[in-house]
Amino acid sequence: MVKVLVTGADGFIGSHLVETLMAAGYQVRAFVLYNSFNSWGWLDSFPKEILKEIEIYPGDVRDPNGVRKAVEGMDVVFHLAALIGIPFSYHSPDSYVDTNIKGTLNILQACRDLGVGRVVVTSTSEVYGTARYAPIDEGHPLQGQSPYSASKIGADKIAESFYLSFGLPVITARPFNTYGPRQSARAVIPTVISQILAGNRRIKLGSLHPTRDLNYVGDTCGGFLALAACDQAVGKAVNIGSGQEISVGDLAAMIIRLMGADVEIETDDVRIRPKDSEVERLLCDNTLIKALTGWTPSVPLEDGLRRTIEWFRNSANLATYKSHIYTV
Repeated sequence: MVKVLVTGADGFIGSHLVETLMAAGYQVRAFVLYNSFNSWGWLDSFPKEILKEIEIYPGDVRDPNGVRKAVEGMDVVFHLAALIGIPFSYHSPDSYVDTNIKGTLNILQACRDLGVGRVVVTSTSEVYGTARYAPIDEGHPLQGQSPYSASKIGADKIAESFYLSFGLPVITARPFNTYGPRQSARAVIPTVISQILAGNRRIKLGSLHPTRDLNYVGDTCGGFLALAACDQAVGKAVNIGSGQEISVGDLAAMIIRLMGADVEIETDDVRIRPKDSEVERLLCDNTLIKALTGWTPSVPLEDGLRRTIEWFRNSANLATYKSHIYTV
């Protein structure tokens, strides 16, 4: 049985990836952020019969000693642990450098020293900044339009250097905008859904004109597994995206229609990013991942939104979201 470490397993995509790996028969060690509440994040919501099959490893990717212990005995490492909130990176950039760059360095060092057979480092479409041309392929220039995106560019380049300098079998997976059940409250889709379900008649959002390439979380996880199994992807950064774009305003209108809600959208100045920091357009060119692995997205946007809305309608799930405040 292949032994796999998932860092950031307590988070949105990480918890779904753990589920996907378990279903595929992998032996999973889940690296979760240590905290005094002994919370395992979204893994706490798993059925007990599944959870008992997962090895939980509490730690912090900023600690090289703990990381080395977590990596011991692993065949494959999926590195997802990161700070991801863009607004929070404006006033706490140091923490993004420590977690996203130095944390990634700790993972790569441990994987190199312990001879891990495959390392998948998670990037983000935010590293491209606003599209200079579209669709965006892997050769598109990188631009750090926020401290968050700059830290992810740094992590990507550290990963690249470990492949070129030391031959570490690393792949940089670069998903565009992933959505689905358990997504962070800081993202637009949970923001709209949770405000509607809270009974709000006016939905507060930031800029409505930027476009995003949205991918259901199950498709993103499928892309991770496909890349990990692909020898030809080693040493490359590879996009995972749908190849379709939608504006934030049209997306919100679609959610409102699917929920049958009678609400209006209100622009909230607090939620608008600094002018030169806003990524105006993201549209993925997924030619490379299709050519390398045969992967294609399988969940249309409306279907994925319906699944997400249904998950939020469960009062226990909705209770974890604070729709009355702006989550950064």
